[in-house]
Amino acid sequence: MTRKTVLQLSGVERHYGQGETTLSILKGADFELRTGEIVALVAPSGTGKSTLLHLAGLLEHPDAGEVFLGGHACNGLPDAERTAIRRNEIGFVYQFHHLLPEFSAIENIMMPQLIAGLSKAEAKERAGQLLDYMRIGHRGEHRPSELSGGEQQRVAIARAVANAPRVLLADEPTGNLDPKTASYVFDALEALVRQSGLAALIATHNHDLASRMDRRVTIEGGKVVEM
Repeated sequence: MTRKTVLQLSGVERHYGQGETTLSILKGADFELRTGEIVALVAPSGTGKSTLLHLAGLLEHPDAGEVFLGGHACNGLPDAERTAIRRNEIGFVYQFHHLLPEFSAIENIMMPQLIAGLSKAEAKERAGQLLDYMRIGHRGEHRPSELSGGEQQRVAIARAVANAPRVLLADEPTGNLDPKTASYVFDALEALVRQSGLAALIATHNHDLASRMDRRVTIEGGKVVEM
């Protein structure tokens, strides 16, 4: 099966003002992510991992270069369009699950679907399917405080893919978990990516998990390079 490029960063630059000086984080960085592919982003803190993820997720604008999603340039789009793309085309998973504490697991997964316009019945059905797929269907009515760390993160992953995005961006998704739980959560994430064909970019310090992904990249001198 031919994998199509779904996310592309071309000549991307990002600079931040720091007093009277300019801090250059990315300097003409190029990167491609293809359907059904899991890529590990492994780099020391401060080299631009989060910046790269923010640019890829349309949370920031590059100072130069272009971000393409599905072949379409995104930099010049109005904020409303960029917001709609983030909501419908991109899923985010962070080191901390950021689940809404007052809602159950299934309600947390329903939320983005309801915002996207699905009916309550449709959203609940898909949320239940995702929980089953992540092997925690029996925990659907529990609130985040009643779930283990691994269960919370699997709910967060299910929420991130609830609207069937093209791209999944994860920033240290297993960083708060012990090695055994981290491996279990990654197994569920990998199965989801393979089954759905979405493209995943995962920033991680866990070299064991990184070695299980399709490719590994790092950031050197402001550019994305293969490891």
